[in-house]
Amino acid sequence: MEYRIVLERMEFRAYHGCYELERKVGNRFTVDLEITAELGAAAAEDDVRLTVNYLTVYEIVRERMRVPRHTIERAAADILDALYAAFPQIRRIRCTVSKLAPPLGGKVEKASVVLER
Repeated sequence: MEYRIVLERMEFRAYHGCYELERKVGNRFTVDLEITAELGAAAAEDDVRLTVNYLTVYEIVRERMRVPRHTIERAAADILDALYAAFPQIRRIRCTVSKLAPPLGGKVEKASVVLER
């Protein structure tokens, strides 16, 4: 049976950006994940070792966000790659990485990319 796990608005200070100042000063980012996984055995057996552990997911996202990238597209791809490597039961991931208050010369709440694979 497929289950959907959703983690919303994980917030990080990170150093992604195409401008040198962004990579030096940093910014606030959020990451939202929707993970679809085959977890029937985990539910039937009530065994956390068979599921997609939320703490491990968070730690993976935190570690990937610590690696400075020029684009948030690359940051999102890194997160997907790491999650698929850690959890073979994952079937699909929708990952949204948002840069809060991006330096665009005006008031903008956030700029986001959405990657689904």
